[in-house]
Amino acid sequence: MQRIETDTYRKILEAASKLFSQKGYSNVSIRDVCRETGTTPPMIYYYFGSKKGLFDAVVRERITMKDFIEKLENVASGDDAMEALYSFVDAYLRFFPESAFDIGLYIRDRAELDEKSAKMIYRDMERINSILSSLLERCVREGRLKKIDTRVAADCLIGMLNHPIFQRLHFSKDSDFENYKKAVLDIFLNGTSREKR
Repeated sequence: MQRIETDTYRKILEAASKLFSQKGYSNVSIRDVCRETGTTPPMIYYYFGSKKGLFDAVVRERITMKDFIEKLENVASGDDAMEALYSFVDAYLRFFPESAFDIGLYIRDRAELDEKSAKMIYRDMERINSILSSLLERCVREGRLKKIDTRVAADCLIGMLNHPIFQRLHFSKDSDFENYKKAVLDIFLNGTSREKR
């Protein structure tokens, strides 16, 4: 019996995720989710309590960047700090969890981020900045980068990395990530490296 409940829960969650992503919170009804899943409103209320409870469950599931952050932590811990920096930039551009930024997951009745969603994203982005800042501190300690404010430098580098990602997310504009990665590293390292490039 428990397996059936788990399958039904997942089915509802996946269908609701798709609908909320496409239409936004206010344009999706419990009946829409029922039609999509072949379930009934009482089944949805049983698992999630309300439409808001269903939406919150979808948001918790979709906007987490846990796996992405773990991947960044892993590459940032490499033995050679500069190689780890190159790997961090590569992993950031290749594995950024774009599905976490489906606008329908944030919009409630107005075109603004849901407060809980905004806090989750902010917390995850702060964690990523902290990982990169620590990595840049290692590069400074090893004499590979000039003495810099690593927190500010991490903000700047993440801003550069976010540009092509958000261009694609919001404007469907594709970038050649390989060339972009080289340009970003060249610009960043020319401004911070102790070595002549």
